[in-house]
Amino acid sequence: MYIPSHFRFENEIDKVAFMKRYSFGTIITVKEGVPIATQLPFFIDDSSDKLKLVSHFAVANEQTRYIENRLSLIIFSEPHAYISPTHYDKKESVPTWDYISVHAYGTAKIITDETAKLIALEQMIQFYEKSYMQQWRDISDKFKEGMMRGIVAFELDVTDLQGQKKLSQNKTEIEKQRIVDHLENSDDTVENELAGFIKNIEK
Repeated sequence: MYIPSHFRFENEIDKVAFMKRYSFGTIITVKEGVPIATQLPFFIDDSSDKLKLVSHFAVANEQTRYIENRLSLIIFSEPHAYISPTHYDKKESVPTWDYISVHAYGTAKIITDETAKLIALEQMIQFYEKSYMQQWRDISDKFKEGMMRGIVAFELDVTDLQGQKKLSQNKTEIEKQRIVDHLENSDDTVENELAGFIKNIEK
């Protein structure tokens, strides 16, 4: 990832927290020299010294054939917004975009053991909708077995974690306040959310 010095996102704990908050990512793998990608929800497992990302593909997705024994990139990015040059003091200014993004690199391993596969699914349920767990437990084993045959679960050991916070850090406090005021008053909830990140950026 290209990261200008103004916009470095270096705190590992904050990067993991960001991924947990915006956990719907894009996994990119190379197939015969061509990048292929799938959007997936991820369970971010930081319970040990090694950061793991867990998810699953539909069994028909060809990307499952390319995630083992080669590097994948998973991109987590949200929120973001267009920033107008009208917020800046200098007339000779140009539009830009503020955003936060984390890139996780690693090699995935397909989960073939049925018990481990079930655990991976239940981790996802616990993370995304804990209240659904009782309904899940009441579902018949036959249904669960059929569902699990339709997916390919995997876990990816993160070997490199890169981040960028482009939040107008290179602007004056007055300019940043104009940007925050504009985003907070927007009808777009994503822009409202970004305003909070700009306000709380490390001085």
